[in-house]
Amino acid sequence: MEDSSQDIAVVILAAGQGTRMKSRRAKVLHELCGYPMLGHVLDQAQALDPARLFVVVGRDADEVQERFAGGARFVLQAEQRGTGHAVMQAEPELAGFEGDVLVLYGDTPLLRAETLRRMQAIKAETGADLVMLTAKGPIPGRVLRDAAGRIARIVEAQDASPEELEIEERNTGVYLLSASLLRDGLAQLDDGNTQGELYITDVVGYAVRKGLRVEALLLEDADECLGINDRADLALASAVLRRRIAARHMAAGVTLVDPDQTYIDAQVEIGRDCLIEPGCVIQGESVLGEGVHVKAHCSIESSRLDDEVVIGPCAHLRPGNHLMRKVKIGNFVELKNTVMGPGSKSAHLSYIGDADVGKGVNFGCGSIVVNYDGVAKHRSRVGDGAFIGCNANLISPVELHARAFVAAGSTISADVPEDALAVARAKQRNVEGWVARRDGRPRPAERPALGSKKKTARKKSAARKKKSAARKKSSAKKSAGKKKSAGKKKSAGKKKSAAKKSAGKKKSGARKKTAARKTTAARKKSAAKRKGAAGKRGGAKKRSAAKK
Repeated sequence: MEDSSQDIAVVILAAGQGTRMKSRRAKVLHELCGYPMLGHVLDQAQALDPARLFVVVGRDADEVQERFAGGARFVLQAEQRGTGHAVMQAEPELAGFEGDVLVLYGDTPLLRAETLRRMQAIKAETGADLVMLTAKGPIPGRVLRDAAGRIARIVEAQDASPEELEIEERNTGVYLLSASLLRDGLAQLDDGNTQGELYITDVVGYAVRKGLRVEALLLEDADECLGINDRADLALASAVLRRRIAARHMAAGVTLVDPDQTYIDAQVEIGRDCLIEPGCVIQGESVLGEGVHVKAHCSIESSRLDDEVVIGPCAHLRPGNHLMRKVKIGNFVELKNTVMGPGSKSAHLSYIGDADVGKGVNFGCGSIVVNYDGVAKHRSRVGDGAFIGCNANLISPVELHARAFVAAGSTISADVPEDALAVARAKQRNVEGWVARRDGRPRPAERPALGSKKKTARKKSAARKKKSAARKKSSAKKSAGKKKSAGKKKSAGKKKSAAKKSAGKKKSGARKKTAARKTTAARKKSAAKRKGAAGKRGGAKKRSAAKK
């Protein structure tokens, strides 16, 4: 096969409105297996190493050009007047080019580069002026042949008669023709059809009328020419491409337990002896080394996994991760933009984001690298051999040096030195009977300790002995204290009693003196009363005697 890469130019038509997609995006930017459909077509074209590569764009031209900047030269079709008119927009870019021109379509992403090379081979071997690609399937354009079986012309479905609509061989619209024929054919196009458009298909009829040689390559796999016009076509094309991708990896030594339940993007690379279980999604530009085991229902996005890494089930690697050799990531663990050193592991229920982790590090269940403060993301470092206990939080930015140990339940907001134990958690306090009081019910009896009866008995016996010894010690202290206190009280009592007695004696003497004075006074008063009474009686007697 004669194939000079400098003798071919490629024109990709990608200016269609895509109204049936019902999307705000350009149709050719919708993705199949993680890659825009136009990207697939560009890859096919670039596999031929063309001298010139053009993309004709229309709607959302700026968005399309930005997405594929540097991948091709872009030509604008401001007014969409058919495929022939679209190719005309690229004609000035072909000035001075005398090789072959390949016409492709941005919404037909399943063509294989091998098919395009076969078209080149047929043109070189037969000396044909034009080679067209045909297929049997639901394609609008019908291929009409003459009585000798030679290509006569192409009829679009909307312009075909009932008899022509029954023809099975269809035109895919992919052409390989000389640049000179393309120029001459475009110059002869007219819009005398029901759509009032200029069709590139009419170049085939022009070549036949000019007596030029036209050959056709009939596709064995009609899926290659599947055009995407709506979301259903997009899903169908994606399914076809997934099967191809799965077959390619299995042929290279990868085990897919259930290929139909495994979703691998087009740009993913997978090494031999990898095992991928059902329900896994591997996306973007992910790279898996050799002997990697991806357990069921894992999601891997644009990450790199070195040899013998094990992840899952149900693990999620967000973009930007690098898992080095023999790293283990367990169920319900999420990583984002993180480097995990050789042999490090996180077995379950953890989040590690924006972290540089050394080798042999262990993240316990529920451990979290808190990388977002509500405004910005921050990065943390974990040294070799560090151990992060269960339910621990590392508040980024923070650094754990080699062999640092973080106690379970800790929240670490400062660096932890080498070989240090970091404990950052509140002291436990049990409020007995709190729940019962809250619920307004009696406090429940204390339950016996868990464990065997013998173990419980030994613990109780030891506790009783300990309490007994403590009571004796306390009792001895109390007794000594009481004696000392009693001695002090007795001495103070005696002094107080003596003082009371002295005061009593003084008070008694005073009372006696007072009583004696009162008695003497009373006696004197009584004697005076008696004397007065006696005087009164004597006077009365004298007065009585005198009267007599």
